[in-house]
Amino acid sequence: MTEADGAVAVWREVELELRLDGRWTNAYTDVDVFAEFRHESGELLIRPAFWDGGNSWRVRFAAPGTTGTWTWRAVAPKGISVEPASGSFDVTGHPADEPLEFYRSGFWRMSEGGRNVVHPNGAPDLIAADTAWALPWRATLPDVETYARDRSGKGFNAVLLMSVQPDMDARGPRERTLPGGFDVGFEDLREGRLEQVNIDYFRTLDAIVATLRRHGIVPVLQPVFHGFGWKGLRAAGPLVPPADYARYCRFLVARYGAGPAIYLVGADGAGTEPQIEAGGREVEEWDAYGQPCGIHYRPHARNDAHQDAHWLDFQWSQTGHGGEHVPERVADQWRNLPAKGVANGEPSYENTGRTGLASGWWQGHEAWSNLCAGGTMGVFYGAGSLWQWKLAADEAGHSDFFSAPGAGWREALDFEGSAYVGLVRTVLAGLPFTDMAPDWTQAIQRRALTVPGRLAIFYNEMGGPVLLAEDNDIPLPYRVVDPRTGAQLAEGHRRPEDRVIPHDGEGPAVFICQVAS
Repeated sequence: MTEADGAVAVWREVELELRLDGRWTNAYTDVDVFAEFRHESGELLIRPAFWDGGNSWRVRFAAPGTTGTWTWRAVAPKGISVEPASGSFDVTGHPADEPLEFYRSGFWRMSEGGRNVVHPNGAPDLIAADTAWALPWRATLPDVETYARDRSGKGFNAVLLMSVQPDMDARGPRERTLPGGFDVGFEDLREGRLEQVNIDYFRTLDAIVATLRRHGIVPVLQPVFHGFGWKGLRAAGPLVPPADYARYCRFLVARYGAGPAIYLVGADGAGTEPQIEAGGREVEEWDAYGQPCGIHYRPHARNDAHQDAHWLDFQWSQTGHGGEHVPERVADQWRNLPAKGVANGEPSYENTGRTGLASGWWQGHEAWSNLCAGGTMGVFYGAGSLWQWKLAADEAGHSDFFSAPGAGWREALDFEGSAYVGLVRTVLAGLPFTDMAPDWTQAIQRRALTVPGRLAIFYNEMGGPVLLAEDNDIPLPYRVVDPRTGAQLAEGHRRPEDRVIPHDGEGPAVFICQVAS
């Protein structure tokens, strides 16, 4: 973080500490503060503040690509004085050697067609997300560093996180390194409320989020789970008052919204729970950057709640953990209107319940199948023992169904299938795939995605050539890639009259046909 006492680069976080004069029964619930940031051009952004203990509130802000001078003023309830009340700082361009795209080109937002995430300059990105739900309240900072380095190296750029331990009936030591232990975000969550915030917990979460971002991994922030939760011990999501839920969503936007983030306001439920709409509306009101906000569903849901809501950007399905490929779920969602981002946010976890379930290349085929069926927002991965951050293979108290035999989180980090999912994003990096769509008209019996006249992507599960339709408009240059390694197998330029893209191999292959730039 950068204190606002000098120049700061675009898209980099500035933090202001505000001191309020007064006493409150519960500062977290009783006092709302925000700040207005105005650029010399007149552009105005509003960022909420968050209570950080005592009489301290903090505001975090990132200049959205606009250099020059920004002035700010704090706004507090009538009769409450704020110190400092206003100020200014200068914003410069990003350093030439800035390594992370988020700080060169800006935070994700949805594409014009609503299907993909893009940077403000229009460059598309494919989400490659891992599932480490319990990391925020079980992992130590060295653990997070190990985790983030591994996932970044495999191509992942996002991770699904339960921002607090959600089970009302979970009990254990308040210690991340002890069996059964976990840290606590709200002291009253076990009573179904979100009013007694634990500031020290969120200071630790600040460091965790900073570590993830430093490795290019975006936190997908879920407020409180609506379904199974951590151990199936009464998740609080469906029970907390919607006003509590909305207030916490604002807190998350205030605390983490001046950096790259995704807001997952519903998780593992039907999507119709009242907390979800309350949270979605709150995120839309206070998120100055338009970062993606949406819902993740339980396996037995329609996956179309709030489809026409302005605050909703994406719908992520879940297909259970039986080791079956079910791409028809995302295909069904793709047809829902108005168009939203679609993905299978929870395929079967690798090795969950028994060794070999949904393992190895199963995960790669799952990712490419979902992508081509309409899950074009991204590809997702999870592993038994990793998502619940099982400290060791023999740690008691976890469901056998969700545990990988013989593995704690660290062993699960090395499961083979994760490499294939992260590699999808690597294979497609740099391609103009914004708002690509499933296309069954261009080739015979092949999975395909196209951007008309610009790009075509074919996935052949069994290898072999691509037989094109007679009246296709597929670009003539092509290359063939092995999705298991990322290695290029062939390239060429077919003649306009040729209806075959040749390939002799029998293993899975991805064909990329792109108009020459």
